[in-house]
Amino acid sequence: MIKRITGLVLAGVMALGIVSAAGVNVAPVGVAEAAQATQKITYKGKVYTVPVKTSNIVITGAVEALEDALVLNFKPKGALTVGGEFPSIFSKITSGVTAIGEKAEPDLEAILKLKPDIILSSTKFPAETNEKLAKIATTIPVSHIATDWMDNLKLLAALTGKQKEATTAILKYQKELKEAKVKLAPKLKDKKVIALRIRSGSLFLYPQDVFFNRSLYADLGATVPKEVQQVKAQQNISLESFAAINPDYIFVQFSADENKDNPKALQELKKNAIWKSLKAVKGGNVFVNLVDPLAQGGTAFSKFSFLEALMKTKLYTGK
Repeated sequence: MIKRITGLVLAGVMALGIVSAAGVNVAPVGVAEAAQATQKITYKGKVYTVPVKTSNIVITGAVEALEDALVLNFKPKGALTVGGEFPSIFSKITSGVTAIGEKAEPDLEAILKLKPDIILSSTKFPAETNEKLAKIATTIPVSHIATDWMDNLKLLAALTGKQKEATTAILKYQKELKEAKVKLAPKLKDKKVIALRIRSGSLFLYPQDVFFNRSLYADLGATVPKEVQQVKAQQNISLESFAAINPDYIFVQFSADENKDNPKALQELKKNAIWKSLKAVKGGNVFVNLVDPLAQGGTAFSKFSFLEALMKTKLYTGK
């Protein structure tokens, strides 16, 4: 059972390094603040005064925060939808949760009715959207950059009193990564490795610290192709240009929800002569949807799931 966090316990947790990080720091509450059961959290350079522990949290825009909730087994008061529904990937934590608008279109009225203590929004939102949300409750824009995955997880843990669960999950991942890297790093070094997403029937690449790229390059030691080094944001790439890269390994993410105008895009791609000519395709080194295609890639859940799935492939097992 998670006990109510007092200023003393928070101080002890900080000393153990459980919730403090470069981007997330939790300050112990003072006497006056303790009476109000609040704490100060520093995230991405900004200080927020929030409840010591709360389950009254709304998640809008930040699928990343929903993935963190999945890791911590936390059920928010309200959450974003995709295509009017909660994605099945989040079924464990969305039963009975109130829908508060689409990922890019928060329903301010629905959020207001929930009277949340905290709103976890997205750094992808325009400033004016976060400003409107901040008028309802304390709003924390959650980073979508993969390098912030640990800070993001610790943020939600500090808000919900689930620091122990977060620490356990992080340590487990670090242990598994160390083991996996022994086998995978030599195979991926000096090879062209690309994570590709198909959206609206088109091919997209991402910067080296976004999507699953952080896992492939920084964590597992794959060499960052110069073509990826040049990508500054989600970038559409033609099949011809992709063929010029000619990767040794390709990790494809394809979701029907993101390709409603062209639901057969993946099938058509596989039949294309240019695609068939690629080194990765010829070598049987194309991995499609190793994890749920709606996984964001740069979150704790995505990283944990991706590594576990990768360790079951022939790339790791050799079979």
